[in-house]
Amino acid sequence: MIFFTKILMRVIRMNTKFIFILSVIFIGCSALLSYELEPETFENRFNGLWWVMTTVTTVGYGDYYPHTIAGKCLGMVIYFFGIGLVSVVISKVIDSLFIYTRMKEEGKLRYSGQNHFVIIDWSNHAENAIKEILNTDPISEVVLIDTLEKAPLQHDRVHYVQGNPQQLTTLEMANVSKARAVFIFADEITRYDNTIRDPSFIDGKTLLVASTIERNYNHVYTIVEIRDKENLMNFQHMQIDEFIFGSETISQLAVRAAFNPGSSKILTQLLTRTYGQDLYEISKDIHWLTFHDAFQDLLSKGATLISDGGNLTINKRLHENIPDNARLFVICDKETYRQLTISSASNRL
Repeated sequence: MIFFTKILMRVIRMNTKFIFILSVIFIGCSALLSYELEPETFENRFNGLWWVMTTVTTVGYGDYYPHTIAGKCLGMVIYFFGIGLVSVVISKVIDSLFIYTRMKEEGKLRYSGQNHFVIIDWSNHAENAIKEILNTDPISEVVLIDTLEKAPLQHDRVHYVQGNPQQLTTLEMANVSKARAVFIFADEITRYDNTIRDPSFIDGKTLLVASTIERNYNHVYTIVEIRDKENLMNFQHMQIDEFIFGSETISQLAVRAAFNPGSSKILTQLLTRTYGQDLYEISKDIHWLTFHDAFQDLLSKGATLISDGGNLTINKRLHENIPDNARLFVICDKETYRQLTISSASNRL
C-alpha cells in the first residue's frame, strides 16, 4: 500500500501535459490488449476501449467484462493504476480551471481579442460606460484596466486587467493595439487608496496615461475625460480624438432642464439604449443623391436624419449632394434601425 501511495504522489507532482499523455497511452494500450486477450468477449477494439473507459471512470456497466485469467489480471492492473491515473487527470483539470478562474478575477490573464473597448480606471463613469456598451452592442467586449485586487464587475463580455495603465506592459495585456477605442476616465483614487480633490492633479494623472497611449497607440480612437477645462491646453500636443467634461455637461444639462422642462429626459433618452428613441449612425443608401433624398426616405421609414457627423445643419443643406465620407446620424427606435441596416445591406448586394 505504501508503495502505491508513493507512486501516486510522484504522479501527482508530474507535469499536467505528461500526465494526460500517459493516461491516453495507458488507456489505449489497455483497450488494445483487452481485445487481443479476449477477441470473442469484446468482439472489436472499440468494445475493448468501452470496457476500459467504464472501468477507469468507475461506471462499470457490466455489458462487457473479461472471462479469462489473463483478462482479469489486466482488469486488476487497470483497477490499481488506471483509476488512480484518471483521478489525477481529473483533479489536474479541475485545478487548472480553478487557477484560470482565479487569474481571470485577479486580472492576470492577457486579452487576445480585438475590436474591443478599453476602459481605464474603475469609477461610476466607467461602470455606466461599460453597461452602455453592453446594451448598445450584443457582441462587443470590454477590457477594464485598474489596480484593484479583483475584477469589480463580473460579466462574460468584460475582461479585467490588473496593472498600472501608465506602463506599456499593462496596455499590452489589454491588447490596446487591436482595440476599437480607449476611454480614459478621470480617477480620483491614488494607488494608496487616497482621494484626490484637486482637478489639476486628477487631470495630471490622466495626462500621463494619455501620453503613454498616444505615444504607442496613436492609431486607436481615444476619448479622455477632463475635470477642469482650463487643463485642456496641456493635452493639445497629443492627438486625442475627443474630450469629455463631465461636471460641465451635468451643470449644462441641469440649466437646460430648468429653462426647458423635460429637455433632460430627451437628452438622456438619446444617450442611452434603455428605452424609446435612440441615436444611430447609418450608411449612405445608393439611391440617395442629396441630403433631401436621404431625409425624405428616412422620414418615410420612421427615422429622422439630424446630422452629418458633428454638423447639425442638415436642414440648411438639403439641396447639397451627400459626400462619400458622410457620417449620417438618425433618431429612431431599435426596430427601425434594424430594418434600415437590413435594407442597406441588401442594396449593397
